[in-house]
Order: sequence, then C-alpha cells, then structure tokens
Amino acid sequence: MISNNTRFWILISLVAISGFSQGMLLPLLAIILEQSGVPSSVNGLHATGLYIGVLIASPFMEKPLQKLGYKPIIIIGGLLVITSLTLFPLWHALWFWFVLRLLVGIGDHMLHFGTQTWITSTSAPDRRGRNIAYYGLFFSIGFSLGPMMTRLLSVHQNLPFFIAAGMCLLVWSGMFFIRNEWADTDSDINTVGAKSSIGRFIKTWKLAWVALLAPFAYGILESTLHGIFPIYGIRLGHDVDILSLVIPCFAAASLITQIPLGILSDRIGRKKVLSIAISAGILIFFLASQLENSVVWLFIAFALAGMCLGSLFSLGISYMADLLPRALLPAGNIMCGIAFSLGSITGPYLGGLFIEVFPGVSFFYVVMIMLLVVLVAIVSKGNKTLGKLKQRHSLG
Repeated sequence: MISNNTRFWILISLVAISGFSQGMLLPLLAIILEQSGVPSSVNGLHATGLYIGVLIASPFMEKPLQKLGYKPIIIIGGLLVITSLTLFPLWHALWFWFVLRLLVGIGDHMLHFGTQTWITSTSAPDRRGRNIAYYGLFFSIGFSLGPMMTRLLSVHQNLPFFIAAGMCLLVWSGMFFIRNEWADTDSDINTVGAKSSIGRFIKTWKLAWVALLAPFAYGILESTLHGIFPIYGIRLGHDVDILSLVIPCFAAASLITQIPLGILSDRIGRKKVLSIAISAGILIFFLASQLENSVVWLFIAFALAGMCLGSLFSLGISYMADLLPRALLPAGNIMCGIAFSLGSITGPYLGGLFIEVFPGVSFFYVVMIMLLVVLVAIVSKGNKTLGKLKQRHSLG
C-alpha cells in the first residue's frame, strides 16, 4: 500500500476535482437553462439544489463513517458524482437536472466529509493549519478552473459533462490503492459524554460554535459576492463584462495566501489569524463602499479581500479541529459543511433584501456587518471556549 504522504496528495487531488465539478456545474447549467428560456428566478432556485443535497446528506454521514471507514465513504461519494455527471446529457428536463444536482451535492458532501475528517484526524496539531490550507487551496484551484468548461458548449453541449466525469473517474480510481482507516470515536468517548449522533452534534456546537462561524461567514461571502454583487454593480452603472472579471479576483487572490495563512495559524494560533484577517477584510470593504464607482478600486478591493478572507473556510476547519477531541471530529466536519451550506443559501437572500430595502446604501455595508458580528464573537468567546476545553481535558 502507499505511504501516508501519497495518501494525503490523493485526497487533496480528489478535493480539487470535486471543486472543478462544482465550479463547472454552476455556470454551465445556468447558461444552458438561460438559453432554453428558463426564467432567471427559477434558474437561481435550481442552483440551490447542490447545497440542499449537502443539507439532506449531513445528518446521515457520521454513522456510516464509523461503521465503514473513510475509504468507502469517499468512494461512494465520488461514484455518485461521476454517475450524476454522465447522466446530465441523458435527459434535458428541469426536474431531472435538479435531482442530479441534489445527488452531486450529496456525493460531494460525502467526498468532502471523508477527506476533511481523514486529514484533520491524522494531521499533527502543528501541521494541521498547513494541511487544511492545502485542502482549501486545491478546492479553490478546481473551483476556479471549472467555469472554463463552459467554452466547450460551442463544440457540443454534452462535452463538458463527459470530460468532467472522465477526469473525476481518473482521480477517483486512486482511492483503490489506499488502505482504509476508521475514525477514532471510541478512545475518548467517555470524556465526550455523548454516545448518540444528536448528542455529539449538541456537544460539538457547545465546544466549537465559534469556529463554525468562519465557514458560515465564508458561505455568505462567496455566494453574495457571486450572486448579488453583479446586480448591485450593474445598478451602479458598471459594465457586465467588467464585473465578470472583477468577481473572480476574490477566489484567484485567495490562492496566494491560503498556505501562508495556514502555516501562520499553526505558529501564532487560529484565533489571532482569523481576527487579523477579518479585521483587514472589514477595512477593505469599508474602503470599497467609499470608492465603489471606481473600477480599478473594485479590482484591488476584491483581490485584497480574497487574500484576507479567502481562507475563512479552511481556517474554520482547523480551528474546529483544535477545539474538539478526536471523537467529535466527524460531527465537527459535518457541522462545518452545514454551516457553509446555510451561509451559501441565506447569503444571496439577505444581500438581495438589503439592496432592495436600502437602495441608497452601499452593498458592502451588509458584508461589513456580517464580518463584524463574526469578529466580535471570535474575540469575545474564543479564549473562553478554548479555556473550558483545556480544563475539561486536564480533568479527563
């Protein structure tokens, strides 16, 4: 069997290909449905299928992981994604594609849950931030490259689906060379004091709720900047083609700082790095609200914001792993996924409501308010939560 280091890179490659499939499906299906005459409201609602699939699967992930181990969960999830991608060209029907989106969401969540938990459980505390940063980096790379597949629509509508499925199959096949392992849920179960899944979720929330705010905030941030800012930008008078170049700057710039911030968090602590990054993000968006009519500044602001805030999800996972004992890591990873999905679903609604109710107020203020709430929670509650955890371990 292969080494632990090779296993790590296979898992990271799976994350990249998952990001690629998600990044492809969102714009690809939106374009196809738009060209088919589907109303934009229905098109937007249809896109939530991926995140709904994540929410549907989340409560049922922990038990199968305990019984089957990491490898089968990842294999089943990957197979679900590959099968769904190959079925999209079979039947061009709105409800059928929505079901396939749900299945992709479920499969992707199984894949992410398995890889996240495996990496967080086997990473040494002083390298956890770095390893999870690679996780976030490779997902972002895949997610950024996915939209390029829309160019193949001019060749044939089905070609992007088949190429994506083939790439997923190629990377997924590497899992068969990895030895299966099981989550360590029994070694400290007495310390955790929660044997049922619901009990572990409640315990996880009590111990690590402050860490879950980071994935939630990232979900709001990503979905709002991609889904609502274009509408606001057009109302400001900016050209659509310009906005289509501004928005990717957030994700692209985050690639630069994912690893450095992860390593820094290993050295000075997750709370400090999150506090500094979010504070910088608030300042950047405040400046953006004052200079939003400048196209040049929007490019700069989105790039700087991506460098500061593009690691919120991976830093949140690392912070969660710091706060929880090993027995609660599966539940913690599930709740990180739920937090991100809830943020992704609620973000566009709250952002759209804000610009509708306050048409004369900058869109960036709603982003600043959200970040400020998260910052206050981390600064005021982080040490207290960590202190209780350390005390509990010392007593155990």
